[in-house]
Amino acid sequence: MTPGPVTRIMVMGPPGSGKSTLARQLGERLALPVWHADALFHGPGWVARPREAFIADLAAIAAQPRWVIDGNYSHARYGPAIGERLAHADRIILLDLPRRVTMPRILRRVARYRGQVRPDSAPGCPERLDLAFLIYGWRWRRAVRPGIVQVLRPAGERVIRYERAPTLERVLADLG
Repeated sequence: MTPGPVTRIMVMGPPGSGKSTLARQLGERLALPVWHADALFHGPGWVARPREAFIADLAAIAAQPRWVIDGNYSHARYGPAIGERLAHADRIILLDLPRRVTMPRILRRVARYRGQVRPDSAPGCPERLDLAFLIYGWRWRRAVRPGIVQVLRPAGERVIRYERAPTLERVLADLG
């Protein structure tokens, strides 16, 4: 593991795994600024921002000395976005939760925030029931997870993987 204090933490995982909640909790407890990759990716109306601007924003944040960043964006199209985060992260938390946990969470989140902008979303992006997103969440383990596991392999011991939703105290203990 990386010696010294943990001041740069990535939180990754499928939709509904609790990335944003855990990131927020870690930020509060460790007094670290929190960044949500989804909020940086989307402009108003859920329109994707230009690829270069998104990657540049994430790279600038990753170069800072203190942060928690939640989100994946590990696909080849956004390779530089994850590359910069991985290069600087002290720890990478992978919430590798099963679909039976994540899908009900997605539906509860939609019900709770429907028509409202969640705290971890971009301005102008109200929560909605989106079939394409539900399909993405359903297929995540088979379609997205293998690429994330591959991209995290070189990070070795910096990766902390949870197959069950961890408590904040457990995560803090595991961070060292």
